[in-house]
Amino acid sequence: MAGTARHDNQMAEKARKLLDTTQDPVEKLRLQCLSRGSSGIKGLGRCFRIMDDDKSRSLDYSEFKRGISDYGLDLDSDDARKMFETFDRDGSGTIDFDEFLVKLRPPLSKSRRTLIQKAFRKLDRTGDGQITVEDLHGVYDARHHPKYQNGDWTEDQVFLKFLESFDTPGDPDGVVTYEEFYNYYVGVSASIDNDIYFDVMMRKAWKL
Repeated sequence: MAGTARHDNQMAEKARKLLDTTQDPVEKLRLQCLSRGSSGIKGLGRCFRIMDDDKSRSLDYSEFKRGISDYGLDLDSDDARKMFETFDRDGSGTIDFDEFLVKLRPPLSKSRRTLIQKAFRKLDRTGDGQITVEDLHGVYDARHHPKYQNGDWTEDQVFLKFLESFDTPGDPDGVVTYEEFYNYYVGVSASIDNDIYFDVMMRKAWKL
């Protein structure tokens, strides 16, 4: 599987080093998320969604600041206010958190986005825009997994564990959307500076 623990560790270490020098509040929050690994931005998104009781998919400043605090990110009030105002472009007092999370992701080159799309389409055998255990039959070989080999897990249990890598942290449902898959690889990509290496890694992992 592409996106190993080694990549996560490299990315987290790189993010922590950059945190010492950045002054931009949005970049600061991005780096704090990445310092938690490839699931960092997804985890922050989950905090925001939990707070969205009325399903408005928007947050006011107090909700925004509480979400950052609940997630355990270190951001002082001035930086939090500056960041909120950066995204509240119309001055309405609320921000769309989906748009916020999109802008919080590290930028990806077109070639990397294309590879992620190709990998997702290959796994999404049914073409319904999400990856499930059903999709993985015939695409992901569970027979090489040690827990399958020693009889601890069934093939479907191996598939579910595999899907958890991409699923929303703390709230796995066995269904991986393109957004979740993309966010995962945004995190992995942040640890890899070389486009060619990222290309080779993805093609080898998914036989693209």
